[in-house]
Amino acid sequence: MRAQSVAIIPARGGSKRIPGKNIRPLAGKALIAYSIEAALESNLFCRVIVSTDSEEIADVARTSGAEVPFLRSAQIADDMTPVSVVTADALERVDPDGRQYEYVAQLMPNCPLRTCEDVIASYRQFHETCADTQISIVRYGWQNPWWAMRRNAHTFELEPLFAREMTARSQDLPELFCPTGAIWWGKASVVREQGTFHIPRRTGWEIAWEHGIDIDTPHDMALAEAVLGMGENKR
Repeated sequence: MRAQSVAIIPARGGSKRIPGKNIRPLAGKALIAYSIEAALESNLFCRVIVSTDSEEIADVARTSGAEVPFLRSAQIADDMTPVSVVTADALERVDPDGRQYEYVAQLMPNCPLRTCEDVIASYRQFHETCADTQISIVRYGWQNPWWAMRRNAHTFELEPLFAREMTARSQDLPELFCPTGAIWWGKASVVREQGTFHIPRRTGWEIAWEHGIDIDTPHDMALAEAVLGMGENKR
């Protein structure tokens, strides 16, 4: 299995909400290092590759044990390019004829709290279900998404998105899940062909909410710091 899988960690430079986010220290360690270490420690991959447009990120990635065999083209290094496109591009670069890797895992560096055990467990479900792609998901917490409402910007009037569910008891409503970028698996051929993991019949692997924390703002970073400070989450 190990010789057939590659891990791709997309790490763009130029983050706007948290400057230098991917190499910013989190509990004394560069953010990207958590994802690299989880991939390496899982022992599932023959290569752990970082796709970046930044020499600074590349240097930190190499120091943390990843490969950076190329610098990403500026054409797909903006904040508008879907991250799956970046992973598909990396596959084309490191395996031009598409024969070397059967599976690819996309690990986002802004989801640093997933562990090597999470990577192994997610692969187990992906393999057992024979899915073409699988994305990681977390359950919604105390904020019930079925009770979501829009607010008029001028009159402040509220309109429910789900009018019928708005009056239902929470225990009578089906569970909903939110995607997180922690661990996405795919058949390499499918990701190369489709350019995305979001295809019909994709499956979802549930990860603990604290392991799926997605860092986009300084408040997210503070939350991750707090979770890491808890004894059972120290790494």
